[in-house]
Amino acid sequence: MKEKLYGIVALTVFCICGFFPAVVQAAPFKVLVVMSYEETYPWTMEIKEGIDSALDKESCEIKYFYMDTKVNFKGGEQKAKEAFALYEAFQPDGVIVADDNVQSMFILPYLKDKVKTPVMFCGVNAEPEKYGYPASNVSGILERHPIDESIALVRQLVPSVRTIGYIVKESPSAKGILSQIQKESDTYPVKSGGFRMPKTLREAVAMTEELRKECDTLFMVALQGIHDENGKPLTEKEVIPIVAKTFGKPTISGDAYSVKYGMLCGVIPRGQEQGGTAAKMLLKAMQGTPVSQIPITRNKHGKSVINVTVMRALGIKPDPIVLHSAELVTTEK
Repeated sequence: MKEKLYGIVALTVFCICGFFPAVVQAAPFKVLVVMSYEETYPWTMEIKEGIDSALDKESCEIKYFYMDTKVNFKGGEQKAKEAFALYEAFQPDGVIVADDNVQSMFILPYLKDKVKTPVMFCGVNAEPEKYGYPASNVSGILERHPIDESIALVRQLVPSVRTIGYIVKESPSAKGILSQIQKESDTYPVKSGGFRMPKTLREAVAMTEELRKECDTLFMVALQGIHDENGKPLTEKEVIPIVAKTFGKPTISGDAYSVKYGMLCGVIPRGQEQGGTAAKMLLKAMQGTPVSQIPITRNKHGKSVINVTVMRALGIKPDPIVLHSAELVTTEK
């Protein structure tokens, strides 16, 4: 009789677990990810890939929020309020934030040193001291463009390159990139020319015409959101072919997708590394490691990318060894 009773009890427990699997399989960690830019921006998508690959979906419930500040910078503060409302409702065990705008608009006013929730940033171009990092609950990974390596790559393709100019859409990220260049430019194997930060496509074209007279090559990055003459924010796929054609010489990109849009080459930092590293750092914090014991780091890897369509259009005939060591792409139409 007892054996039969035990069997009934065991069967009942089994059935309960079967009907309520969420109770048994509940995710131990809740993670909120707040992105500075829109969901469809390629850099944002790369970061998301890195986060998703590092955090096991069975052990982490992840909610994503996008602030859309590439296309609507002025709306960033309202988006930050919405992100904080989501934070309060979701009550995450940890937070990941990507790129510079979310630091000043969301983390500083709402989370830094105000809550105990660990926060890990990624994609930050500014020096961490600008935001008071590291903080009691904040650490993360900085984004630094391997500009010196990109210059070395373009000189392998075009040995006559001696001067470089820079064009980046006016933004907090642009100021961070400018700061990096100012610190490093003395170590570059070429002379640095002008640094331009346009707000509109018309300004970008005019500034590029100026730089064409001064420089042999042009570094372009973060041009998403530049406005046309009607105030409409443009994508980099719309902007880059125009600016690259205006320059008419070798161009260096700061991201892989821009090479495909019509730039010559670049040694590219990977968004997947940014997102994956931040996720792994956050996991350590959520598992009990104090944030103070998780130091700020920076990206370590980059990949060489060359656009063979642009290379041929410019009449460049490099040593085949250069091509064998790089990822080769063609211009997207």
